[in-house]
Amino acid sequence: MIRPDLDHLELSLPANYTPAEVALAKTLFFQYLAESAHRFYHGKIQIMPKVPLPGFNWFNVWYTPGVSRVSTSIRDCAEESYELTNRGNLVAIVSDSTRVLGDGDVTVPGGLGVMEGKSFLMKFLGGIDAVPICIDSRNLDGMPDADIIVDFVKRIRFSFGAVNLEDISQPNCYRVLDRLRAECDIPVWHDDAQGTASVLLAGLLNALKIVGKNLADVRIVYLGAGASNTACARLIHQCGADPGRAVMFDKDGALTRQRRDFESDPRYHQQWELCRITNPRSIIDLAKAISGADILIAFSRPGPHAINPAWIASMARSPIVFACANPVPEIYPAEAKQAGAFIVGTGRGDFSNQVNNSMGFPGILKGALLVRARAITDAMAIAAARSLARTAENRGLDPDRIVPAMDEPDVFAQEAAAVGCQAIQDSVAGRHLAYDEIFRIAKADIETAHRSYEALIHDGIIREMEASEIQAVLDRVIREINGRGQ
Repeated sequence: MIRPDLDHLELSLPANYTPAEVALAKTLFFQYLAESAHRFYHGKIQIMPKVPLPGFNWFNVWYTPGVSRVSTSIRDCAEESYELTNRGNLVAIVSDSTRVLGDGDVTVPGGLGVMEGKSFLMKFLGGIDAVPICIDSRNLDGMPDADIIVDFVKRIRFSFGAVNLEDISQPNCYRVLDRLRAECDIPVWHDDAQGTASVLLAGLLNALKIVGKNLADVRIVYLGAGASNTACARLIHQCGADPGRAVMFDKDGALTRQRRDFESDPRYHQQWELCRITNPRSIIDLAKAISGADILIAFSRPGPHAINPAWIASMARSPIVFACANPVPEIYPAEAKQAGAFIVGTGRGDFSNQVNNSMGFPGILKGALLVRARAITDAMAIAAARSLARTAENRGLDPDRIVPAMDEPDVFAQEAAAVGCQAIQDSVAGRHLAYDEIFRIAKADIETAHRSYEALIHDGIIREMEASEIQAVLDRVIREINGRGQ
């Protein structure tokens, strides 16, 4: 019988499964169980009061007539909204659901599952309250319109301490972020970009320590030129990598100065900048670019056969491979290692070295909220990366442990403190707190979230699924995989 905590899942699978079949089984199991569990619980989040109600007259405090005093106090001083309401710990997760994971446009309500998941992680890992908001961004011509998203966010920003943009297709994601960062007085960031990049950077810094290479000297190939990989390249280059030793590819080929599609369209200014500063030899063949490279960073199409093992076999000594497509990486780790990869990272938690934005946004947003930052700068994202790398290094590095795990003590509180201090240094903070104070508040909020959750479980308010229901999902997966081999 499978364990209800899902630990050691591989031991519940047939012993004769190949590594590829194990990886496929886990993918199918998590997908089928997700559907079953979401149907069982009707979603992942709910709204609960945070104040007591000792007697009936307290309704007059929490609502009318008492609450009138709260409204007029905020009217007279807008900053009071952070002290008298939950605004200072509340994030809007805004998406138009046009680029959800590797599934693309899943319709407006189709994004709710991912956005609820984001809310769940923010609360459990960062002690942050978050609201999933999926909006229809289509204009009268039926096309997703960046200006509609911008206008929506600007109108709701007074209710939130920060806005997390999520799963917006390109090029709209760039225009939305650029405008809102310039036009809003609260932090607005695109987690698929800065969040993902900060965690990957942490993993890369530690991977280089293990293989004994310097960031300034390595050759890097980026596969995919969307929001995630362009942000990765930007942060990695800011940390000392030589863009002249890097090549980036998208579905149309290599990024070079000959890419007129990027040069002529200002919406792709980030890609055009990479065309200008990378790939000085104008390499256009992907296999040639990867040959002899030290690092392959992929945020492209879901695999598991999007990366050819022969490419990895042609890389330099102790190659580092990040295959980060979701929900299925471009190549499964076992196959990548068989081809010669020394360190492999993916976006999934059921493999070693998860370089997923879930390690970034809870701590980054918590730090930004606590110092009331007006923006999240690249320097703040880099500070988060260095904090994550330091946490993992202090614990001890090896090829399968280059980043911290979600359940490691204090990792998100430390990240929040590093980010908050960097916000102060970057002059974007609305209030100044010391590192220890930010850490203390973040740690307390995270612990409160955990205790609240544990109390709901203990009292049966949140019911756990029966082991037999979980086993039925696994049995379905095993039947399906066995049937494929017949």
